[in-house]
Amino acid sequence: MTQDRKALRVQGATKAYETGSGQVHALQDVDLTVEQGEFISVVGPSGCGKTTLLWSIAGLHQLSSGEISLGPDKIRKPHHAIGMMFQLANLLPWRTIQQNIEFPFEIRRKTPDRKKIAALLERVGLGGFGAKMPKELSGGMQQRASIVRALASDPEVLLMDEPFGALDAFTRDEMNLLMEEIWEETRKTIMLITHSIQEAVFLSNKVYVMSARPGRMHRVFEVPFERPRNLKLMETKAFFDLVNEIKAEIQHQPSSASAAVAAE
Repeated sequence: MTQDRKALRVQGATKAYETGSGQVHALQDVDLTVEQGEFISVVGPSGCGKTTLLWSIAGLHQLSSGEISLGPDKIRKPHHAIGMMFQLANLLPWRTIQQNIEFPFEIRRKTPDRKKIAALLERVGLGGFGAKMPKELSGGMQQRASIVRALASDPEVLLMDEPFGALDAFTRDEMNLLMEEIWEETRKTIMLITHSIQEAVFLSNKVYVMSARPGRMHRVFEVPFERPRNLKLMETKAFFDLVNEIKAEIQHQPSSASAAVAAE
């Protein structure tokens, strides 16, 4: 590995929230290293802190203790090299698709690379849709636009917070295949939070399983399948067996509520 490669590192990440009904302990001593160019996914029981971890890496949440870094840079606030896709496309309804994609550049007072944006729109099948309003696009098309928005600034790291969860199964498969192809072309460092184990296995080099709240890294599964991948992989016994092994690892853990009671 050359010295200029930037790993994403999470060390001792701990996060507790103060709420009206008491303290919620979301993360406890999470350690994670994502090498440059890796595609990893994080899965786990509902409420285990997956999204809290992702938002902390994005600089949108402050940790109670611990450290997050990208190469030599400590992440304590949003970082120009880290892009993010959310659960919903979050397109502003009064702006065109082109204007939505350019909005982050406006916030940063940067000039958008419209040639790059046009190429990305073509790449995701939205060539000619830049002047459309979000309401004129299907849910899948809106998420394609959000991919372009996330990639337009050419981030080193792309964080994805369950971005395809609201899509129908057919469209979700299409989006998974698109992300596989985009990763092959760009080799971005990508971290995906998902409830779909099939999605995690199809897309990732590694799948991390978190424990029930407070979330810890419980186990990591190496994904052995060669790339490039296509949807036929999901029909194979090896794929089915790995998905079931990961599912069993999650199901054998206590729920977050049970874990919280046990810890008292």
